[in-house]
Amino acid sequence: MTEKFKNPILPAGADPFVTFWNGKYYYSYSVKDGCVAVCEADNIHHIHQNGRCVWLPEEGKEYSKHLWAPEIHEINGEWYLHVACDDGDMTKHRMFVLKSKNGRPDGDYEMVGKITDSTDCLAIDGTVLKKGDDLYYVWSGWEEGATAFIPHDQCIFIAKMKSPTEIEGKRVLLSRPDYDWEKHGSGPAGNGRIHPCVNEGPQILYKDGTIHIVYSASHSRTRHYCLGILTYRGGDIMDPKNWIKSNHPVFSENEGAHGTGHCSFVKALDGTDFIVYHAMLGVEGGWSTRGVRAQPFTWDGDMPVFGKAATPEDEIEISI
Repeated sequence: MTEKFKNPILPAGADPFVTFWNGKYYYSYSVKDGCVAVCEADNIHHIHQNGRCVWLPEEGKEYSKHLWAPEIHEINGEWYLHVACDDGDMTKHRMFVLKSKNGRPDGDYEMVGKITDSTDCLAIDGTVLKKGDDLYYVWSGWEEGATAFIPHDQCIFIAKMKSPTEIEGKRVLLSRPDYDWEKHGSGPAGNGRIHPCVNEGPQILYKDGTIHIVYSASHSRTRHYCLGILTYRGGDIMDPKNWIKSNHPVFSENEGAHGTGHCSFVKALDGTDFIVYHAMLGVEGGWSTRGVRAQPFTWDGDMPVFGKAATPEDEIEISI
């Protein structure tokens, strides 16, 4: 059986991460950048923001403010929460990892600590890549020496993980903003600050033996926010030469769906692949105008075909 829905499925929300476990869908999100909540739903288009707060940080810590883009991952039967936080200064954003106390995705989480490499540079949007028995951490961050007051890039990095909560060895840069479509919204930001050119929001997508990193490009406040892709088909996964970068966006704005980015991937009940992402109704941009959307996608061999972003008038079919 199927039913139809229209986007947005949530009128407000950004950086949606949805995963499937034990017959239910779990959506993790930040509530006013102050706590992390998780909701349980019976289907992708029924996710909501009436979930329970699974982590409320203490005041006065390096992880007390600006909780961004939380993700929950099951690794070896345990649930881990990855989220970007800071102490109130967004240039001090770092990734932190927590562990569920009861082995459930919507259980209370306790802080394990900061997850970083030796450079300890600004980091957001961390996610976990699995290859066989090995784990790798993929995130968006600044290069060494970058500050908010000089032109700089925000890039995609990868590092080997020692455990679900630790990085070992050096990070490797996989992608920087190379193309014009990755650079919208960069430049002076006021008060002497400069918006960087941006690659962020990496998400892992697997197809047989191929691994993709689907990432967001350009500044997230703009209508030009879109998705790019890096593709790995073999060799040393830590060698950037083994990742092929598309020279064009693979998902971008459409009528009533602007700033399409920061996605996650999950299968519908019948196995159909879905992309869950945020977008804005209007072209004027702004973080406050983003809503959560979902639609199916297909494959051309081992490459995802996302098609056009659905308009608010499009009816989308989903299994129930």
